[in-house]
Amino acid sequence: MGKVLSFGELLLRICPDAAGDWLENNTFPVYVGGAEANVAAALALWDIPSAYMTAVPDNFIAKQLVGYLDALHIDTSPIHYSGERIGLYFLDKGKDLKNAGVIYDRNYSSFSALQTGDIDWDRVLEGISWFHFSAICPAISQAVADVCEEALKAASARNITISIDLNYRAKLWKYGKEPADILPALVQYCDVVMGNVWAAEKMLGIPVSETLVDEHEKSAYLQQAQISSKAIMEAYPKCKSVANTFRFDHGNGIQYYTTLYTADTLYISKEYVADQIAGKVGSGDCYMAGLIYGFYNDQAPQEIVEFATAAAFAKLFTESDFNTTGIGEIHEIARTYETV
Repeated sequence: MGKVLSFGELLLRICPDAAGDWLENNTFPVYVGGAEANVAAALALWDIPSAYMTAVPDNFIAKQLVGYLDALHIDTSPIHYSGERIGLYFLDKGKDLKNAGVIYDRNYSSFSALQTGDIDWDRVLEGISWFHFSAICPAISQAVADVCEEALKAASARNITISIDLNYRAKLWKYGKEPADILPALVQYCDVVMGNVWAAEKMLGIPVSETLVDEHEKSAYLQQAQISSKAIMEAYPKCKSVANTFRFDHGNGIQYYTTLYTADTLYISKEYVADQIAGKVGSGDCYMAGLIYGFYNDQAPQEIVEFATAAAFAKLFTESDFNTTGIGEIHEIARTYETV
């Protein structure tokens, strides 16, 4: 097997506290992240050969960031140097990226300025057996969506396994297109689709029962996962596996479980509940990394969904965007919070 290449924008997450104390203290936390970078970091930690493709400016901050990724054993040789700035976003500590308060500062970033023809995909895809990206990439601009399609065509021509995370960020779709206008043309190249049933509805037009949220019954969610997964695979014949996550607020904590549909079977994970967590950012990316880890190691479907779910849940107890939890610790944390 070759390397797993994750493609997406490297970001800095800036976390001013909601009370505004950072104004007096003249300080606030800054975390390195970005959905695909989070996946690359988790895979590298778990000893999967991991590479990362993004665009950054040729300046000292970018070089420090690339050096940081190098130290995590991520292959940064595919990175494209162009443009003038790194993308940023601002988010209150502990909040989710779906929170209405998130502020993006990504216009005119190196990644957002990418155009088709900028990247030598023959070079970048050399030695790659898995290509991963997310729906955040084509949300940035039509030009970046076109670059995604260019990459997918190149990867598909080389029989590289392709995965997508259908993560929806409403505040990014600002260039006159809806997700459903863009994503179907990209998902047709994908072997593995991960997200949730509502993202599949928003981005791919896969309908969800209108009473699903009102029912708030696990059995109904699982039934919808199977229906949505089958519909995706029927609409996109290249797709062989669909994963859905179910994460609900539980007081100040989280209730979490997931499904994996493959080979006409719905595999259901164990369920985890925590009354207190450290942060939500990067949990879904850790789940995606867990899926790739399982498929890469040719694990059985139930084993894949169990590890991915445990990894995503364990990620909720770290503040950084990047996963820092090893495989052994993931299983230990999961056992502590598993529901009976």
